[in-house]
Amino acid sequence: MTGAWLTRRQADVLAWLEEHRRRGGRPPNLDEICRGLHLRSRGSLHKHVRALIEAGFVEPIRGRRRGVRLREDAAADEVPLAGTIVAGRPIEAVELPESIEVPALLRGRRPCFALRVRGDSMIGDGILDGDIVIVERREEARSGEIVVAIIDGAEATLKRLRTVDGPPPAIELRPANPRMQALRYSPDRVRVTGVVTGQMRSYRATRAMR
Repeated sequence: MTGAWLTRRQADVLAWLEEHRRRGGRPPNLDEICRGLHLRSRGSLHKHVRALIEAGFVEPIRGRRRGVRLREDAAADEVPLAGTIVAGRPIEAVELPESIEVPALLRGRRPCFALRVRGDSMIGDGILDGDIVIVERREEARSGEIVVAIIDGAEATLKRLRTVDGPPPAIELRPANPRMQALRYSPDRVRVTGVVTGQMRSYRATRAMR
């Protein structure tokens, strides 16, 4: 789960902390987190935890033996899980009677929904296949934001939006994968349905972090 676009490793630490809290355990110390995540470096973990503190997910650690505690205002609330975003499939056609708990820090001010991501077009921004993105419902977006966009009223895609003044004016949808090219469309062909405000991931215990 990421809100301030944490690195992949920071997101994994946060996901482990959330799973630990859901199991009802007391706040773990750094050594316990290292063992739980199979980390090789306690110093590296400390840097990740500091990043989570700066991003507002974790309370400041006071005392060497103090456990790592998630902030109380990171409490989760349910948002609709609207389906899977894949090329060629309009998200409006997906109706699933599901919801997912999302911490307040990941949600926008407006109503939100969640989408499961398929594909690797946004791996450079730390969004992996199987992740869940939290999307604030909006029909407008600033240049540089990651958006859910509908192309020609049919194809849904998750990309970073860039506006091009022209002439002629255009909307550019940029992947975060060097193997893929940005796509450019006239503004009338692209409809923004939401802006990504956060990201969630299930921790994979097989992945070691250095």
